[in-house]
Amino acid sequence: MIRRALITDARAIHQLLLGYAQQGQLLGRSLVDIYDALRDFHVFEEEGQIIGVGALQICWENLAEIRSLAVKDGLIGRGIGRLLVEACLEEARLLGLKRVFALTYQPRFFEKLGFTEIEKSDLPHKIWTDCIHCIKFPDCDEIALAIDL
Repeated sequence: MIRRALITDARAIHQLLLGYAQQGQLLGRSLVDIYDALRDFHVFEEEGQIIGVGALQICWENLAEIRSLAVKDGLIGRGIGRLLVEACLEEARLLGLKRVFALTYQPRFFEKLGFTEIEKSDLPHKIWTDCIHCIKFPDCDEIALAIDL
């Protein structure tokens, strides 16, 4: 079941993201950051366990990012990530956003959902908000993809 994150989900979200961050597959987020952005998160819950997460962060009046997308190890391939992205895109449509992007090491996943690769330079707001604080800046090796709604 996909639902909006609750305050009681913050630690489970943090743990799920931490595992992928330690593997270098996504940028880590502190527990404080997760609490701060909790309203951005959707979770996939099964039998009382958070097994997938994804967040939609608004960047500008017409642009948002899907970030912190992760599915519990061993459960990839069940469509959980797709459902989380679809929930984020639906929210973006309801908010009247025109474009959603993702920075990822898994471009094929997003391409299957209708995203196309773009230049990171097309995302100036992103570069000057989050990326400048990243340890990989300015040598980011993630792929930028976007979808127009």
